[in-house]
Amino acid sequence: MAEIAAAPALTHRRILAIAGPIVLSNATVPILGIVDTGVVGQLGEAAPIGAVGIGAIVLSAIYWVFGFLRMGTTGLVGQARGAGDQAEVSAMLARALMIAAAGGITLIALQGPLFAGAFALAPASEEVESLARRYMSIRIWSAPAPIAIYGLTGWLIAQERTRAVLAIQLAMNGINIALDLLFVLGFGWGVEGVALATFIAEWSGVALALWLCRDAFANPAWNDRARVFDRARLAHMAAVNTDILIRSLLLQAIFVSFLFFGADFGDITLAADQVLLQFLEVTAFAMDGFAFAAEALVAQAMGARRRDLLRRAAIMTSQWGLGCGIVLALAFALAGGAIIDLMTTAPEVRSVARSYLPWMVAAPLAGAAPWMLDGIFIGATRTRDMRNMMVLSALTYALALALLMPAFGNNGLWAALIVSFVARGVTLGACYPALERATTAR
Repeated sequence: MAEIAAAPALTHRRILAIAGPIVLSNATVPILGIVDTGVVGQLGEAAPIGAVGIGAIVLSAIYWVFGFLRMGTTGLVGQARGAGDQAEVSAMLARALMIAAAGGITLIALQGPLFAGAFALAPASEEVESLARRYMSIRIWSAPAPIAIYGLTGWLIAQERTRAVLAIQLAMNGINIALDLLFVLGFGWGVEGVALATFIAEWSGVALALWLCRDAFANPAWNDRARVFDRARLAHMAAVNTDILIRSLLLQAIFVSFLFFGADFGDITLAADQVLLQFLEVTAFAMDGFAFAAEALVAQAMGARRRDLLRRAAIMTSQWGLGCGIVLALAFALAGGAIIDLMTTAPEVRSVARSYLPWMVAAPLAGAAPWMLDGIFIGATRTRDMRNMMVLSALTYALALALLMPAFGNNGLWAALIVSFVARGVTLGACYPALERATTAR
């Protein structure tokens, strides 16, 4: 078994070194959507803007299904690294890339029914649908790339190489933006130009990520068929990823239902809720950095069977997560109104959004525990607990909706969402002692 160099001491500086680049990487995500919309908006027509927006949302939703690959890869690779098993570290990347290739090819083959189903669920005008199909029919050919990037970034995070993750994100966005300007404004290729720019950027991102992960290919284990296709390891990987997928689908169902029920309160309230959901997105972007640090550090402790190190990693990363939640809550309390005013100029929407702002102050505080515990449980690959506790949390959310929304309207809806955060934190917290015991029981 090839040995991996001992990791440095677990310090707050080390946690920040992992988390910082992830927070910066997340901060760049909205920029691309803004540029795509701005560039296609220069065409002077509404339909291309709607087409790019709908097409991007549909494809993002389809690719999001494979998000389990990022989380599962981080946990499994981190544990192999903690155990000093470099061969398994390399083999895990090969398995992740195989899943990405298979998933991407399947999506390309099924693009017809997938697109038809998407427009059946979210119908658009004939012109917008036609343009969106042209956009999606180009971008779908890069499907293996964004799925592969899930696995590649998961592998890098497990190695604590989050600067590389930031470099990939910056390179992809930079290429995409430059080609947007060239293809749309320079060559006049319209919606097809935006799609082609993203297609090239995604494949370029994979090429860069593979180069940054080249250490994995220095070990012959990445191409060792007996190891890569080992039945027990594949079964474990499948179980971990399936649990994460179910958990993620349930979490997404909560947010989708939130929007669905919010629509019952009228267009102004729905618009206000949409504005406020951006506060949750900012919270997720900020908290992800520390949750990812927990994934990597807990996974290594689990792999090394170091219960003391696991507890230290869980406590220290959670301290940063809670601190981040407190800072965000204070920021929303003091500047939330100004932020709302920046996001909308409609007086009615501003007024309604401000009335629900206290929920945004509560969200980072209620969300700190579930966000950080998610990272801890992913690192430990205790994904069955994550799945089961997510089921309980979804049921708690449904019960809260039934009790609170009829009596308190949109306030009841927000309360139910916050209750789901608390339920997830409490139930995962109750499972944590067993996670610690499993560190030395294996």
